[in-house]
Amino acid sequence: QVQLVESGGGLAQAGGSLRLSCTASRNIDDFNLMRWYHQAPGKQREFVSLLNKGGTTQYSPSAKGRFTISRDDSKNTIYLEMNSLKPDDTGVYYCNFVSSVSYWGQGTQVTVSS
Repeated sequence: QVQLVESGGGLAQAGGSLRLSCTASRNIDDFNLMRWYHQAPGKQREFVSLLNKGGTTQYSPSAKGRFTISRDDSKNTIYLEMNSLKPDDTGVYYCNFVSSVSYWGQGTQVTVSS
């Protein structure tokens, strides 16, 4: 079993920045895919960004150019640097790590005020 713990959420103003973290209970090099998802209030969870084992990154159209996904293997942690925040970025952000099993964190709340 793997535990994923997100942190870094909070309240930000539009145009501001936040950095989310997701720390795994084991070596993140074990995972083929590491992803961030966003669930806005009353909406379905949506893909934001991924980082695969080979180092390739992908972003949703909304995140591209504003968000950056990265990893620190020494800390078993991935990050989502979020800049130029918009009120539409409000919601819960989840990390998802995939090996032969898919693991989810508990989520961290981000609230962006206009």
